[in-house]
Amino acid sequence: MSTKYLKKTVPAAWLAAGSLMLGGCAGESPSVVMQEENMALPALGNMEYHTYVLANELFAQLRPSRQAKYAVTGFVPADTMSWNSKQQDPLMMLGHQLEEGLITEAAKRGFTTQEFKLTDDIIMGEYADRVLTRDIEQLPGIERVDFYITGTIVRQQAGAMVNARVINARTKDVVAAATRFFPEGLFWEEEKVTTRNGRLYRTEDKG
Repeated sequence: MSTKYLKKTVPAAWLAAGSLMLGGCAGESPSVVMQEENMALPALGNMEYHTYVLANELFAQLRPSRQAKYAVTGFVPADTMSWNSKQQDPLMMLGHQLEEGLITEAAKRGFTTQEFKLTDDIIMGEYADRVLTRDIEQLPGIERVDFYITGTIVRQQAGAMVNARVINARTKDVVAAATRFFPEGLFWEEEKVTTRNGRLYRTEDKG
């Protein structure tokens, strides 16, 4: 059975289940029910859900403005401040996915985000065409950016703690911040072999 989180259908189902578990406690607030939903949801396949909840906290005190422009950048490890392609673990792509996911969440909430990886022309390849690139020579000058959306990742045994923030590009003031734990099973099921800090680890089945 698929464990993909469906934003439009899951809440109603969990609310119904939550009312049974609470045993008719009508005084429970929606935030308590939301907490129960979060605890019961399986980890695998819920990257969208975790990003959505992180964005809810991050943008809770901000109001979108047509004049303000935001740039969302990748999330990096807090200790090195750079992405390491040699670090092969279940959450190695978390920083990239957070960047893409928060662009979506910001746009849904009415914030104007800058796509700074956009070229001036369509790049035609042998098998595909594209307009995004990391080649600095193919990129035009970056337009005015008022706020950066970025953050850090702190690895833990069963996942990673994500610390997101919105920063005023001119004053460098942090105007909003949010923290959420992302379990390591979000991208793939538990692997038999993985590497951490340059060492090989093997997990055995129990039972």
